[in-house]
Amino acid sequence: MTTPTIPAPARTTTPARSWAPYARRALLAAAVAGVALAVSRVVPLLGPLLVAMAIGVVAANTPGISRHVVGASPRADKLLLRSGVVLLGLKVAISDVLALGVSGITVVLVTVAATYGATQLAGRMLGVERELTTLVAAGFSICGAAAVAAVESSIRARAQDVALAVAMVTVFGTAMIAVVPGVGHLVGLTSEQNALWAGASIHEVAQVIAAASLIGAGGSVVLATATTVKLARVALLAPVQLLSARVCRQDAERRGPLVPLFLVGFLVAVAVRSTGLLPTSVLDLAGALTTLLLSAAMFGLGTGIVARQLWPVPGRAIALASISTLVAATTSLVLVLLIG
Repeated sequence: MTTPTIPAPARTTTPARSWAPYARRALLAAAVAGVALAVSRVVPLLGPLLVAMAIGVVAANTPGISRHVVGASPRADKLLLRSGVVLLGLKVAISDVLALGVSGITVVLVTVAATYGATQLAGRMLGVERELTTLVAAGFSICGAAAVAAVESSIRARAQDVALAVAMVTVFGTAMIAVVPGVGHLVGLTSEQNALWAGASIHEVAQVIAAASLIGAGGSVVLATATTVKLARVALLAPVQLLSARVCRQDAERRGPLVPLFLVGFLVAVAVRSTGLLPTSVLDLAGALTTLLLSAAMFGLGTGIVARQLWPVPGRAIALASISTLVAATTSLVLVLLIG
């Protein structure tokens, strides 16, 4: 009797992961980021991150185009965002922050803590969603759209909330460009005090630079002071990001690593910059690449937004942004008058 032949089990083959969709998405996002950078140079107050997000929103809501961009390679968008946040650390040198002295560092720490805490409290009182409140708190207390993007990757906020927070930080930060130099002159601040106030209160780095140029006397010293104070706030992105993740953590299933890898990368980048070993040419290139990566990531976020869900702008969101800006401005001004 012959023994029946038992067929071998069929082998299951896993097709190799194709990187083509990721590459296409990255190239498209980079191209959009390049356009956003060009537009922002013509209209500096818009900012490349906002422009890139707006292009993403338009593309996602245009028939015939939306199917090519909506939901395409979200992992590529996340990688672009986190890479940009890591490189953002190369803008911060610990020695520059320490050079501000006890008074300058105190102004930064107290202003950031007061702005973040007051915004969270106001959001609860106004009934604003926790995720949107946290995005506004981070963006207004740290570094605008870049902080919004960094925190978003940990709290999983809706794309509409991200867009709203970025829009608010752009509008209110732009208004502060004229307010801070004007009020500083009225209350009798010196140029250096006014620069300290601008760096501690205005939301975006580009907005701080624009305000510093309007302060008047002092020139490069004023610009350097304002920019350094602003970058001292950027250095606090890591603790604020961790705090935001804890604030928005709903359940154990959403818990990721205690310290995300990209945040570790940010801190390593700060440490590398603080060594003073990197030449200016490398830092300039890294700065340009940071803006490009973050703008590309914001395009990706924009493609997940349904335009009709953004309008009308909720009154509670406007009220929250107003309170956050007011707290940042008044807290830092009082501190500058007392100890600056």
